[in-house]
Amino acid sequence: MSGFSGKAAIAGIGATEFSKDSGRSEWKLACECVLAALDDARIGVEEVDGFALFTMETNPEIAVARALGIPGLRFFSRIPHGGGGACAPVQQAALAVASGVADVVVVYRAFNERSGHRFGAGPPPFAYAQNTDQEYRNWINPYGLLTPAAQEALLARRYMHRYGATSADFGAVSVLSRKYAATNPRAWFHERPITLEEHQASPLIADPLRLLDCCQESDGGQALVIVSTERARDLPNPPAVISAAAQGVGPQQISMSSYYRADIDQLPEVELVAEQLWRQAGLGPESMDAAILYDAFTPLLLLQLEEYGFCKRGEARDFIAAGSLERDGRLPVNTHGGQLGEAYIHGVNGIAEGVRLIRGSSVNQPPKQIENVLVTGGSPVPHSALVLSVDR
Repeated sequence: MSGFSGKAAIAGIGATEFSKDSGRSEWKLACECVLAALDDARIGVEEVDGFALFTMETNPEIAVARALGIPGLRFFSRIPHGGGGACAPVQQAALAVASGVADVVVVYRAFNERSGHRFGAGPPPFAYAQNTDQEYRNWINPYGLLTPAAQEALLARRYMHRYGATSADFGAVSVLSRKYAATNPRAWFHERPITLEEHQASPLIADPLRLLDCCQESDGGQALVIVSTERARDLPNPPAVISAAAQGVGPQQISMSSYYRADIDQLPEVELVAEQLWRQAGLGPESMDAAILYDAFTPLLLLQLEEYGFCKRGEARDFIAAGSLERDGRLPVNTHGGQLGEAYIHGVNGIAEGVRLIRGSSVNQPPKQIENVLVTGGSPVPHSALVLSVDR
């Protein structure tokens, strides 16, 4: 087990409502979700001494600290690569707490992604900057790969060709996500399940991806409070102990699908993260009781099941068809409805669901005892993930 494994825990979670038009600034959303998470942990604003965020976060830590009256910060960090880095701020927070650099670190993500800048609408303004960070776009934009859906569609088509997967296999993921969301009052698609027939009838966005293969665009905010496991034991909620936290960049990596690899339908960055997680936690895929898998697009959930070792390559569709991801299955997945059904808050709302599963408070809590939950960030961008565990 690694030096920081088990030394920090998520003690508080808090969110705004998830909507398509919040009617307020992203700054206000950030402050609201941070206050909600601190209230859940029963920790005062004056005790916060660290923030760990996305580089894409538009609400700087200094602005939130100023608005909330936080007297000082001893630690702050930013993680790039959007949803691929979703779990990495928690890793940074755990490292800061475990090393004594900070005592109370807050992770938040807040944006008006639907009513403000829409991520699915094409390259954002910064994509046209003439710098090395954006150089890969010069090679893909002329071919029409202007949106995340288009960029992931090539990988999905290659996976279908190699393993015989179908659009209906991807649709099974969407149907299950909406089934979970239908019973989740926080979810945008609460009480709105879908059928496989509805999935198959939804319009193509980027062949083979259909509308219902794509995550939502959402307004909202989600925050997490990380403290030492020792302190978390004295707080109101059962600690969600951070047993493992890892990041990974694979060979020939670019920001979305890495087209210059020999096999574009494999995710070496996920394999790299998985190896770190299992080593840090002293556990393996067989010890995971549930999973929150980043579901920006349905095919990526199948690939993650394979890369993390829950089934062999090409067998994820059979694993899903056997009912393995159901509430009473081998590995309940995305019990909150995922980004397809609950909301797209860049994966941070998924981490909150992982915490609820550990607490035993998910609205779709599986009937079996949940002791370990895998939570992942986006793929095949540079990847990150966590293992959350009950306090042993």
